[in-house]
Amino acid sequence: MSEDKYIVSIDEGTSSSRALLIDMQARIVDIRQKEFTQYFPRSGWVEHDAEEIWTCQLQCLENLLDDNEIKAGQIAGIGITNQRETTVVWQKSTGKALAPAIVWQDRRTASICEELKKGALADYIPMQTGLVIDAYFSGTKLKWLLDKDESLRELASKNDLCFGTIDSWLIFKMTGGDKHLTDYTNASRTLLYNIKTLEWDKKILDALDIPDSILPEVQSSSSDFGKFNFRGSDIPICGVAGDQQSALFGQACFEEGEAKNTYGTGCFMLMNTGNRFTRSTKGLLTTLCCDRHGKVAYALEGSIFVAGAAIQWLRDGLKLIDNSAQTEEMAERVKDSNDLVVVPAFTGLGAPYWNMYARGAIFGITRSTSSDELAKATLDSLAYQTRDVLDAMKSDSGLDLKCLKVDGGAVANNYLMQFQSDILNAPVERPVVTETTALGAAYLAGLHLGIWDYKTILENRKLDRVFNPVIDKLKADMLYAQWQKAVSRTLNWLDKDE
Repeated sequence: MSEDKYIVSIDEGTSSSRALLIDMQARIVDIRQKEFTQYFPRSGWVEHDAEEIWTCQLQCLENLLDDNEIKAGQIAGIGITNQRETTVVWQKSTGKALAPAIVWQDRRTASICEELKKGALADYIPMQTGLVIDAYFSGTKLKWLLDKDESLRELASKNDLCFGTIDSWLIFKMTGGDKHLTDYTNASRTLLYNIKTLEWDKKILDALDIPDSILPEVQSSSSDFGKFNFRGSDIPICGVAGDQQSALFGQACFEEGEAKNTYGTGCFMLMNTGNRFTRSTKGLLTTLCCDRHGKVAYALEGSIFVAGAAIQWLRDGLKLIDNSAQTEEMAERVKDSNDLVVVPAFTGLGAPYWNMYARGAIFGITRSTSSDELAKATLDSLAYQTRDVLDAMKSDSGLDLKCLKVDGGAVANNYLMQFQSDILNAPVERPVVTETTALGAAYLAGLHLGIWDYKTILENRKLDRVFNPVIDKLKADMLYAQWQKAVSRTLNWLDKDE
């Protein structure tokens, strides 16, 4: 049995918990994954069981080490990357979650956001947080929980309540309640954090009636987050970043103007803007990311709520497929048909529209419409939404990207990547290792431990394939105009008082 050292990357996503074993050459040795339950108690509500997430994550780690005959003492460090904005509250003294975790996709706080938009802080909040006032973010979710359950406020008054995003929850559990921490990237997604002063914003906290005593301490993504006592070994947790910032780091987008797009449950494009706070005029977010040393930097971000979740809908909702890989063959069977448009606005639309009241729709259905065409149109929607964001990003930054770096589960779909290149009229780079989200967290841990430096990370990035456009720009623009027409008809489908 080998006594080599490893980094473990904990990748806690929206639909599953994962643990990755990464060797000292930054190669992924093995992965363990376990799906957890998605709860939809009402229309527009999405919940997770935080305790189930912790149990699943622990099982993944245990199975990863057992199956590879790795001792806990061989783990040099742990990196954590996580679904962002998902809101957890727990009791400090017991470590028990006190309510269902409200997932980032959840829209229940839309009315709270509407009131904020009418209030005195309507301009202040976006200027200081870099975000738009939207139910997507954690702040209004936390307010809803505190307002809904008076016992939570009572615990807060006794300094016995903790709030955190999923990273904070896992850190607290792993350190046995010793550390209540988060990193800059996750803090910047709460609607409560001032990304100019790098502090929790008292004015916003007061407006939402949120006590600062329940908030985690914030620190750099590559730093000491405490130790996980696992099987008799104290393993340092030393890399933490929200999933999209972790993917940006894993793609080695260290310099100003470099960008990546991740195709996961949602779809997220980030561009590193260095030390510049760039306020978007096109519906993008300004957020915090990591520089080449894992310290705080700024980024522009476009958030698409539904990407891979649309493929899950084909599988679980419509029962058209057994697995996502089938959609590639289905799309390839469709010849010269682009009349069908799917707008997967299942929980509203993110950037650049930010319309909480949009809902999904299918346009162009005829008697001859087939399941293959529906699969193709659903894949196409991912590419169209990416162009929505990229066009906004170009306008805000003044930069015309030479290529798009991609990662996430859906990039294995060659049809989608080719169509993405076509609709952008730009090359799309797919790396050999597409697990860049998990790799980013591992790199952040390795940097803190002195195992790797940014030059090593750059050298480690190898390309699997570059997709170049095969249709002309005029046709791409015509297809995109059809998409925009379809989107315009989904906006404000729900009345604001629903």
